[in-house]
Amino acid sequence: LKLDARQRTDMALMEKGELVELFIETPREKGVVGNIYKGKVEKVLPGMQASFVDLGLERNAFLYVSDIQREREELERMAEDADEPSGRGRKRRFVARPKIEELVREGEEILVQVTKEPTETKGARITNHISIPGRFLVLMPNFQRIGVSRKIDKVEERKRLRQVLHSMKPRGTGFIIRTAAQGIGEEEMHGDFESILGIWKRIQKRLNFQPAPTLLYEDLDLPLRVIRDLFSPEIKKIVLDSSEIFDQAREYFHHWIAPRRRRREDPLELYQGKVPVFDHFGIETEIERAMKRRVWLKSGGYLVIDEAEALTTIDVNTGKYVGRRNPEETILKTNLEAAREIAKQLRLRNIGGIIIVDFIDMEKESHRNRVYNLFREVLRSDRSKVNILRISEFGLVEMTRERTRRSLTHTIGEPCLYCEGSGFIKSLVTIAYEIFREIQREQGTVPAKKITIHVHPDLAELLQGEEHHILEEIRERFKCKVILKAKPELHREEFLIS
Repeated sequence: LKLDARQRTDMALMEKGELVELFIETPREKGVVGNIYKGKVEKVLPGMQASFVDLGLERNAFLYVSDIQREREELERMAEDADEPSGRGRKRRFVARPKIEELVREGEEILVQVTKEPTETKGARITNHISIPGRFLVLMPNFQRIGVSRKIDKVEERKRLRQVLHSMKPRGTGFIIRTAAQGIGEEEMHGDFESILGIWKRIQKRLNFQPAPTLLYEDLDLPLRVIRDLFSPEIKKIVLDSSEIFDQAREYFHHWIAPRRRRREDPLELYQGKVPVFDHFGIETEIERAMKRRVWLKSGGYLVIDEAEALTTIDVNTGKYVGRRNPEETILKTNLEAAREIAKQLRLRNIGGIIIVDFIDMEKESHRNRVYNLFREVLRSDRSKVNILRISEFGLVEMTRERTRRSLTHTIGEPCLYCEGSGFIKSLVTIAYEIFREIQREQGTVPAKKITIHVHPDLAELLQGEEHHILEEIRERFKCKVILKAKPELHREEFLIS
């Protein structure tokens, strides 16, 4: 963890000495995912099957029909009907999907939870499927089922955990048993159970008295949230450079995690080195690399990553790598290395939404299968939900990755003032000829004997050097005196003619 003077908290997850995930939070831009609000429906949009809900945030949140509790219950009932064997004589019946205007109405106050952070152009996405996470359990107040994390694969352990939880679960509530619960006893589960059940009771109490819009429940601060969600026996060390946060983390850790740890050593460490903690672990260098469009591979190949509003494209190139055998082997090795690096970059940059990966074309189907299988395997370590299609004959992979918060680029960067986020600005030569055409227009209407041109210093240097003939052409054609002035305060594409 790194905490700077402006109270920005940065947390990094490293695996085998490499940075794989980065979390950033400031008081001004604190994440709202997981927060529970009493919101007010501002507008219902039948054409989009969605509604705008006021949560008291900068922008109204979006509530889609598929994220409404009653809709989910209806779909579950449909699924149960569909699973009924036809031999029993029960007829399957079609249940029409409820419409948004049937489920919510303008002015209605509803209980919702944020599932996706707001972006520069959109408000937060919300649901009324409420879930309250603890260390070992996730409370689902409106469901009655008990789910178990798929990562707990032993049948006996899954059955034991279900039995332990079932003995204490009240009616009308559901729970998901998290991966961290593997191997815990009844006492530890009961402590987590009581904690999150207490949170739900406090939310219900506030719900009855607080007017909308209002925040009813706020998730833990970033450091404790990361420890809660990411800590596992594989984590060897948690390094923090803030004594205040270290004390909070130690209290949380020893209350919820330490009792079940078998080894005696404490993974929490307060960093007191002279150089910044991120520099000490080489993290700042990795962050700089993650901000670049081009990512070099060890073999000499490289990736080109372009984030657009609708999707992200990743292009794989052989670059400097020429191989030692034949072209097919060179391409295969580059694509295999790229698959590992792409999986890492998706996590590190937190790229979500639609993603198109353009691997180098492979003629052999066996090679395409090797790359695809490796890509799927390395994506298993990603905590975000990923859907991936097979590699096409053109070497393209279409995939989606769950987006819950802003990408790294949009978190620590902002659109360029020059290109306004497009990635391109006009060349100096283009601007020089625009000046010529503008003067041509003005001289054709109101001729002048003296023309003063104010430009950016870079353009002034070009017009006095390589493109000096443009100024000479203006003097000769329009029989006037030309004065060129460099103005550093001007935008590179901006010019003034007087």
